[in-house]
Amino acid sequence: MKRICLVALFSLMALPALAADYPESVVVFTREADDAYAAIRIPAIVQSKAGTLLAFAEGRPLDNDHGQNDIILRRSEDGGTTWGTLQVVAESGNDSLNDPCALALSDSGRVILFYQRYPEGYHGGVMAHTKRADLGYGGPTNTQSFMIASDDDGVTWSKPRDVTRQLRRPDVVAVGSPGNFIQIAGGPHAGRLVLPLYETVPINEMEQPHRLTAAYSDDLAETWKLGERMSYERIEGWGTEAQIAEMDNGTLLMSARDETGNLGRIFSTSDDGGATWSAAKFDTQLMTPPCMSSLVSVAGAEGKRVLFHTLPQTDRARENGQLFRSSDGGATWAFDQLIYPEGFAYSALVVLKDGRLGCLYERDEYKSISYAILDVK
Repeated sequence: MKRICLVALFSLMALPALAADYPESVVVFTREADDAYAAIRIPAIVQSKAGTLLAFAEGRPLDNDHGQNDIILRRSEDGGTTWGTLQVVAESGNDSLNDPCALALSDSGRVILFYQRYPEGYHGGVMAHTKRADLGYGGPTNTQSFMIASDDDGVTWSKPRDVTRQLRRPDVVAVGSPGNFIQIAGGPHAGRLVLPLYETVPINEMEQPHRLTAAYSDDLAETWKLGERMSYERIEGWGTEAQIAEMDNGTLLMSARDETGNLGRIFSTSDDGGATWSAAKFDTQLMTPPCMSSLVSVAGAEGKRVLFHTLPQTDRARENGQLFRSSDGGATWAFDQLIYPEGFAYSALVVLKDGRLGCLYERDEYKSISYAILDVK
């Protein structure tokens, strides 16, 4: 099922730095190089067991969320200095494929990718060019969730497996969350896979608030169970586009985009491997407009895990991309470093084998998706 676009292998030089206090980056996806697409958005990235970087995105022939999107990939075998030929790893004609979410398994090295399919003319909500998808499974106006996998560092991919019924409740029209899902390293649920999800739950013809939850697997993605929904009793509004990171003793932290326009992030924790979540808490320490953002954790001194969070740090537009860190499980956050001072939107972090972080991010009003290495101490 995999199609290779006829785009030549190219080496991309680092963009010139505009200031000395943020890292150089290389362009991974750009409309100029990938002219099959009017827009390329929604980054996700993993590093394989062999050290290959795999950068995913949505390739959009039409420049909108429902733009007949493909899921595309570029690979780097030299740490992100150069990136290879563009691959289309999933396509569905005029239907739209959205929200790539990836993980490289720690033991086998298998890379797993989730994405969502929206049928032509239907989306999670009513927009100028779409109707809202219908409840149900397997019909022409229903959304679907798919999983594909690669055992050769992303060179070839399995046929898509429909996992919709495992990830979507009957009262939900669509699920998703782009970026990364995780494999728990420690604690009583070590080895478990946990996939962040936001659910679109229709109330009436125009209203479709979102709920936050997670799916989890104890058999390396063969089967999935849905955790309970997060309570919103302590906040106003709701969240979308979540990411999950592991803290000490296997406790999980979820960070979600606030979809109601507030400047901050929605947080919740799980002590049982994603089966249940604490009531949502809104936190303004990380001031940011509504935007998908990335969250990862790194094992620090004496096994204590340090959290890292990227986001556009402004009270208005998506710009001024910054990295923050927390050494106390997200109770407090400290500025770590500037990533890019101008246009900075969706981002995806990967913990590299040498302990640094890689950051794949949308920049300059979505003109490109670029990659930078963040040297964290």
